[in-house]
Amino acid sequence: MDDEILLNDHNKDEFPPAHTAEHLLNQTMQRLFGCERSYNAHVERKKSKMSFHLDHKPSRQEEKEIERRMNLLIDEDLPVTFEFVTRDRLPEGVTLDRLPQDASETIRLVRIGDYDVCPCIGRHVRSTSQIGRFEMLGTNWDEHERSFRVRFKIVQ
Repeated sequence: MDDEILLNDHNKDEFPPAHTAEHLLNQTMQRLFGCERSYNAHVERKKSKMSFHLDHKPSRQEEKEIERRMNLLIDEDLPVTFEFVTRDRLPEGVTLDRLPQDASETIRLVRIGDYDVCPCIGRHVRSTSQIGRFEMLGTNWDEHERSFRVRFKIVQ
């Protein structure tokens, strides 16, 4: 019997280290800037980018702090675990607004230590130390959209 539970179709083949880093970066941005999770993400093996709506353009010091925190989290070797819950049993703060309307009643939550939890059906590493090093390649600020894009890669 296959021990993989298929809840919903998934058309991506993630690079687990970068995909797990995506979760960490989302939570790091939420904690540093009080923003929502990324509204646009393209996460790949060689290079990734994620965009966030912010209330200000981050300073160079804030950009360095993002990279510093990401690498501290990776070094903490936080466990990456999964749990299955029904829609009516979601933990506080977890929303389903980004899931497709036809998503199943049972939802897989991905937890990274006590740092982040969110619904996800993608592939992840078992602990953050397996990610490698987070290297920020650059950023862009769009004043009109109030959008901050982070470009990064994972170095293993």
